[in-house]
Amino acid sequence: MIRGAVLVALAGAAAGCAPQQKAEPLPAMVECDANRVQDLKGKQRLPGIEADALARSGARHLRWIEPGSAVTMDFRVDRLNLHVGKDGTIIDARCG
Repeated sequence: MIRGAVLVALAGAAAGCAPQQKAEPLPAMVECDANRVQDLKGKQRLPGIEADALARSGARHLRWIEPGSAVTMDFRVDRLNLHVGKDGTIIDARCG
């Protein structure tokens, strides 16, 4: 009985010494820079603006925020938020 316990303990210790596989590096986070799209303030929300804003800000995702709309409070470094007024005019550009 004791001999079996010792063998199990030795086998577990030997397994702990086995070479470990290296973890894959995490991809670099894409960060949004809203300073690059501040010139959009005062412009109308049009289909071509979305692609332009994403390209210039470096963001991967864009969220339109309209007056009174519910939005989540989660912060994402890769998301551009474009706030629009009731008339569809962009009034603010922020990342998160």
